[in-house]
Amino acid sequence: MVIIFSIILLGLLFLIKPLQRNIYYLLHVALVILSAYYVEHHYFRLPPLQIYNPILIYKTFLLFLVFHFVSINIVTIIAYWKDKRSAVRGNWRIPEVQLHTLELLGGWCGAFLAQKIFHHKNKKKGFQAVFWLIFFFQLSVFVIIIKYLRII
Repeated sequence: MVIIFSIILLGLLFLIKPLQRNIYYLLHVALVILSAYYVEHHYFRLPPLQIYNPILIYKTFLLFLVFHFVSINIVTIIAYWKDKRSAVRGNWRIPEVQLHTLELLGGWCGAFLAQKIFHHKNKKKGFQAVFWLIFFFQLSVFVIIIKYLRII
């Protein structure tokens, strides 16, 4: 399971250019891989041949999604906090493309929460336009997937 998570997350690192300079994504990768390692060694003590069990693959994928969304939202909140702190102090800022990349990977909920808590990036019209575009894109993809699975 840890190997699968590592391949997926590090594969995204090579495919998406803004992630290559995003230290917050690397923090996210570390959090997901460490939590997967913990769960694998404390809860999934299975023989190696059962890795190809379809039910286990399904549970592993759902567990990966949970780890991913929790981690990416926590990391997005940390990135917004750091950017707000840097803005107040006049230090180097996090590029907006890196913040939007974290939102696009599923951190839009954490970004929305951070915008409300820290009052950061909520007055920039261009930034908000891209943020809401990402939100509605992900919402439409979610609805399409739910309809495809015939849940609604």
